[in-house]
Amino acid sequence: MASLNRVQLIGNLGRDPELRYTKTQVPYAKFSLATTEEFTSGGEKQKKTSWHNLIVWGKQAEIADKYLRKGKQIFAEGRIEYREYEDSNGQRKFATDIRVDKFIMLGGPGGGGGGRDFQSQESGSGRDERQPMSYGDMDYEVPESDSFNDDDIPF
Repeated sequence: MASLNRVQLIGNLGRDPELRYTKTQVPYAKFSLATTEEFTSGGEKQKKTSWHNLIVWGKQAEIADKYLRKGKQIFAEGRIEYREYEDSNGQRKFATDIRVDKFIMLGGPGGGGGGRDFQSQESGSGRDERQPMSYGDMDYEVPESDSFNDDDIPF
C-alpha cells in the first residue's frame, strides 16, 4: 500500500529564522509561517490565520538565515513531522513541524524574492545537503553523488 506525507504552503514568515547547530555542527533553522484563508460566513468576509512551525536543514538553513525575514512571503514544500518532548516542568508536550525540503522566496527585488528556489539534494553521505537550484539561463550542477549509469537502474 502506498502512502504519502507531503505539504505545500504559501504564506508569510511570522519571525526571522533562528539558526542553530546540532552537536555534530549540522546547521538547522526554525521559523514560523502564517497562512490565511479567506471565506464568507453569514454574508460577511472572514479571515482565518493558521500558524505552522517550519524547520530547514544544512546549507538551506544557512540560506534561510541569510535571506528570509519576518513578513517575507515564501512557498515551502516538505513533510509533516510529529515530536514529543518534556518541558522544563517535566510536562509531556507534543509538537507538529513541517520539515522543509524546498522553499521558494516569492516577490520581486526589494521584496527579497524573485522566485529563487532552494531545494534539498540527497548526497551519498547519508544526510541532506541543501543547495540552491536555479532555472533558465542560470547554471545548475548535478552533484557527482547523484550521477548514475544505465547499470544502476534495477529494471
